[in-house]
Amino acid sequence: MKFEEYRKFDAIGLAELVNKGEVTASELLELAIARAEAVNPQLNGLIIPLYEMARQRAAASLSGPLAGVPMLVKDLFQEIGGQPDYRGNKARKQHDIRAEQDSTLVARWKQAGLVPFGRTNTPEFGAKGITEPDSFGPARNPWNTGHTPGGSSGGSAAMVAAGVVPLAGANDGGGSIRIPAACCGLFGLKPGRGRTPWGPTFTEAMHGIAVNHVVTRSVRDSALLLDLEQGDERGSLFHIAPPEQRYVVAGSGKPGRLRIGFSTRSPLGKEVDPEAVKAVEKTVALLRDLGHEVEEAEPQMDAKQMCMDWLTVWFGQCAAEVDEVKALTGCGDEGFELDTLAIAAFGRATPAHEYVKCQSRWQQYMIAMDAFLEQYDFWLTPTLAMPPAGIGAMATPMWQQNALKMLLKVGGEKLLMKTGMIEQMALENFKYMPFTQFANVTGVPAMSVPLHWTEAGLPLGSQFVGAHGDEGKLLSLAAQLEQAAPWFDKTPDI
Repeated sequence: MKFEEYRKFDAIGLAELVNKGEVTASELLELAIARAEAVNPQLNGLIIPLYEMARQRAAASLSGPLAGVPMLVKDLFQEIGGQPDYRGNKARKQHDIRAEQDSTLVARWKQAGLVPFGRTNTPEFGAKGITEPDSFGPARNPWNTGHTPGGSSGGSAAMVAAGVVPLAGANDGGGSIRIPAACCGLFGLKPGRGRTPWGPTFTEAMHGIAVNHVVTRSVRDSALLLDLEQGDERGSLFHIAPPEQRYVVAGSGKPGRLRIGFSTRSPLGKEVDPEAVKAVEKTVALLRDLGHEVEEAEPQMDAKQMCMDWLTVWFGQCAAEVDEVKALTGCGDEGFELDTLAIAAFGRATPAHEYVKCQSRWQQYMIAMDAFLEQYDFWLTPTLAMPPAGIGAMATPMWQQNALKMLLKVGGEKLLMKTGMIEQMALENFKYMPFTQFANVTGVPAMSVPLHWTEAGLPLGSQFVGAHGDEGKLLSLAAQLEQAAPWFDKTPDI
């Protein structure tokens, strides 16, 4: 098999070839490695090659529905026992921190027969919607290497879009599956709260905001992986109802006539790029052609306050992460990026009662989202408010960097809060991605579907948000859209 043929198959298709004896797991792995070696110098998506480990696994007797299919794993909480676990962080990389055991998710991937052969680039602690960590340098978009592949699963998305693997590990605490999928012309489903595992050492991240899954080229790959990943684990904080039917079955069925509300207005009142509006308008037209009822509508909630409440939780999480790394490695502030230190400082300066009030407001957002989704099957929005940003375009301006350094040097966390600088930095970044956090805070599933390419040739996905437990229904609609407006064979020239 040559690369041109390899690229024509999704993971399910490759597994079928292995099962029939038409190709071996080792042959597929070598094809994937060769492709990675060819494109990674331009893309920087694969940062930790694990070739020899993978070769030993591919040579063994593998079983499972995806036996022999190569994949890549995000370097953020998707641990592989004995292998690097850097999380985009300088100190963890410098001290070569390694995972003690496979995460529950990776163990389930291995049970399915998948062959992980490397870890992918992510921003420090997954904190941004771009992938440009100081520790490894920026990941680049295979559709145009001057642009970001998104974040925080940008390395995974770049490798899948470039044809290295049919799927790669991703996780999503504010859009980190959907944003890179939208930037790279991929399908990205964020499962609902509690649907996929985090174990074995903890079972929920950021009060359930963050979830694990993959980015894929085909809808059916995403559906099958969710079947293989989902389910309770030891210590689960609650037991989520299992799907009524397998996701791969739900994804192959017809969705029926749906009622869909859509909006292209930024919930923060910021400008939305005409290309993002065009992406949704094209999707609306396609939905109507397919017989669905589509009208302009949006949930009624204080979106700006919701974004700030999301940030408050993330700031606290970041502060805890920095403290943990300092305790683990003995490093000081030199072990972290400046933006990370500023976020952590804000987290430490936030009083506990303010944190609790912020989390309590989440319930109001959940009620508002549930009320909206009682009237509509889905909410449709742009995934991003603008096309993929240029590399470096989202960096903190130098004047802000200098001010942050000064305030942090003198221990000015309280003063930092009073300046409003962190909120300003956050809202400046949120204007690029104001639509994705809704699903994280409210815990519902959502997906980005690649239905639009800009005049400059960059992908720009459309987001659908569903109700609790609607992963199967989302997959059914995605499969219908995939059939009506195929994207699998749209590939970048790299």
